[in-house]
Amino acid sequence: MINSSPARAEQSYRHEAFLWHDASDFTAGLVPFIEDGLQADESVMVAVIPEHTQWLRDGLATSADAVTFVDMVDLGANPARIIPAWQKFLDTHAGANRPVRGIGEPIWPGRSAEELLECQLHEALLNLAVDPEMPFWLLCPYDVEHLSPDVVEEAHRSHPVIVEADAYQGSPHYAGRAHADSMFAAELAELNGEPFSMNFNADNLGRLLAYVRLELYVAGLEADKASDLAVVIRRLALSSLHRGARQGVVRIWDQPKSMVCEVADDVSVEDPLLGRRAPLAEDYDGLWLANQLCDLVQVRAFIGGGTVRLHKRRG
Repeated sequence: MINSSPARAEQSYRHEAFLWHDASDFTAGLVPFIEDGLQADESVMVAVIPEHTQWLRDGLATSADAVTFVDMVDLGANPARIIPAWQKFLDTHAGANRPVRGIGEPIWPGRSAEELLECQLHEALLNLAVDPEMPFWLLCPYDVEHLSPDVVEEAHRSHPVIVEADAYQGSPHYAGRAHADSMFAAELAELNGEPFSMNFNADNLGRLLAYVRLELYVAGLEADKASDLAVVIRRLALSSLHRGARQGVVRIWDQPKSMVCEVADDVSVEDPLLGRRAPLAEDYDGLWLANQLCDLVQVRAFIGGGTVRLHKRRG
């Protein structure tokens, strides 16, 4: 049971990693956490994988009906969609400084290397995305028996507090904003094969949609997916030009299980949360559209440029 956290005179944002070893450990820690919140009349949202949802439902019994359960396999397939879901929950339930609780499990065994990397960036960005004064207590479970040691080590860098069955302690390795910035500026892994490449600027933007759609369709991507991806690429190119880019390049790799596309330009993306907030009507946020239509989106920024890599699975 998580009951060793220090008392606070005032509620605030708490982003904590919960390290667990087996099913009984998982439920012994998280069921009381949920029940304590419900008894305090706090709204609770739980976003975990389906197996763990069932563990918690069984442990909560009839109390489970008062909890908002979300399938993290669906929500977190593209990790960039998770922060908007938490923000919607906070907007709905945390009004008038009302405390709320959450459990979020973006990382589980079996994630691909690219998904894992974006989940780890997501965890780091959670420290920037929520107002420090927001009375939101968020626990992130980590399966230490089946996740690799380096994944658990990374959790210590992205969470200010580490919680275990019998311990509650600050993480000496927590790196805050600096860690999020370094991850956001890191280079993406190289891909195999020569990509199709096309430069874009204000003069040829109108032809970009047709060229990209044709290239994706010829490569074997289904027509509807090719159309969606081409629209996203054109919107990202338009966003680049709107931010002041003089030119950019679109690259497309035909990979065994997916099509991978990049939009790179000569203007850095300064806001690491771009695409993770619902845009206003007048915004040119192509990243928001990308996150809704693509299976995985990777954004990196560096001095003098930025790159958005899009993944669209076949089938």
